[in-house]
Amino acid sequence: MKTVREDLNSCTVQLTVTCDPEEVDAGFERAYRKLSKKIKVPGFRPGKAPKDVVRGLIQKDDLYEAAADTLIREHAFKAMEEHGLVAYSTPAVDLKRLDEEESVCEFVLKVPLEPKVELGDYRSLSAKRPPIAVTDEEVERYLQQLRQRRATREAVEGRGAQDGDVAVVNIRPNDDEGEGRTFAVMVGQTFPELDEALRGLEAEGMRACTLTFPANFQERDWAGKTLECQLTLRSLTTPRLPELDDAFAQSLNMESLEELREDIRKQLASAKEDFYNSYVNEQLLDMLKERSEVEVPDTMWERVANQRLRDIAAEQQREGRTLEQFAAQQNMTVEELVEAQKHEAKLHVIRAMMVRKIFEQEGLQLTNEDLTAELLKMAREYGMSPDEMFKTLKKADAMEELRFRAVYEKVLAFLRENAEILEIAEGQPAEGLER
Repeated sequence: MKTVREDLNSCTVQLTVTCDPEEVDAGFERAYRKLSKKIKVPGFRPGKAPKDVVRGLIQKDDLYEAAADTLIREHAFKAMEEHGLVAYSTPAVDLKRLDEEESVCEFVLKVPLEPKVELGDYRSLSAKRPPIAVTDEEVERYLQQLRQRRATREAVEGRGAQDGDVAVVNIRPNDDEGEGRTFAVMVGQTFPELDEALRGLEAEGMRACTLTFPANFQERDWAGKTLECQLTLRSLTTPRLPELDDAFAQSLNMESLEELREDIRKQLASAKEDFYNSYVNEQLLDMLKERSEVEVPDTMWERVANQRLRDIAAEQQREGRTLEQFAAQQNMTVEELVEAQKHEAKLHVIRAMMVRKIFEQEGLQLTNEDLTAELLKMAREYGMSPDEMFKTLKKADAMEELRFRAVYEKVLAFLRENAEILEIAEGQPAEGLER
């Protein structure tokens, strides 16, 4: 076996391993013996049939996979031992060449070493955030949203269609001898020509018009075309908002309108605090990163980036799109998307290492309340009950994710408590802080 070492950084060593021909032959021999135990050959006990007999019964892909596994397992360890390397986590392996006839096996081993984390001063960080106070206007705006959600619809009589009305409209191109096509639309939210044609039209009314359909219109054979059409307004309804009174509040399990307003104020304040805490967290972590010296193995963030890219690709495939189309939606090429994911993954891993170091250095401890609070938050994020979330995490062997999220929240709360947080007007940039 021959090895060539390249130190990629202080935490990542790359070893290019070339096995000797006799080692390759021995690896394939062991692969044959392993696979032959699964094959029944008349006249021979499992695993005892001659290689020439079982050769034709073993799929080449299965053989090469077994041989690669055998060779890499044995020689990766020997290569690390030869260079005095102790892997911090599972090394990444890239098989470059494997050939039975030529007795060749070459692979690249990327060995992660222990991360190096030298924290800067994390007790004197600073950040800016807008005030958390909730205004009366925000409360009233939320109340209006609640009314709209509880609105009923009533038929419009004695007037024509207005923006915000829901219209059931039949559209029939003049060259179409059929019955046309019927759509339910909100007036003012379709496309310019149709909105204009609907405004003022009363239920059961008809109107001739010229419509230029958008390129993304749902009826593909009309999309992007300009057609002379006949409109028929089948029905017209408008939302009827409930009265803003104690009865409305009681329908939402509140005693009075005043109590409902106070409850909304508390909810908005809590939501603002969560949002602005995230805003502050970003500033604190960025500042801490600038003050600290952190080196992590390439394999740690590469795995995160690769998993995220696989998740994106799978999600796009389910929706009938390619990774190229997804990247284009982000105004990126696939190459730029990959680089962006790598950058984010590396930042994520560096932050995680800093957080873990502070947790350990400060002797912080997680309580059952911390874990429960994080479980509830995850359950809300995934739209599950807490019990379902717990069972899902346990089944996926992902309880460590729950624990780390609780650690992260604990450490960030500690950093906020010890930081100087300055209030600024909303919209003012959080710049100019001393690093």
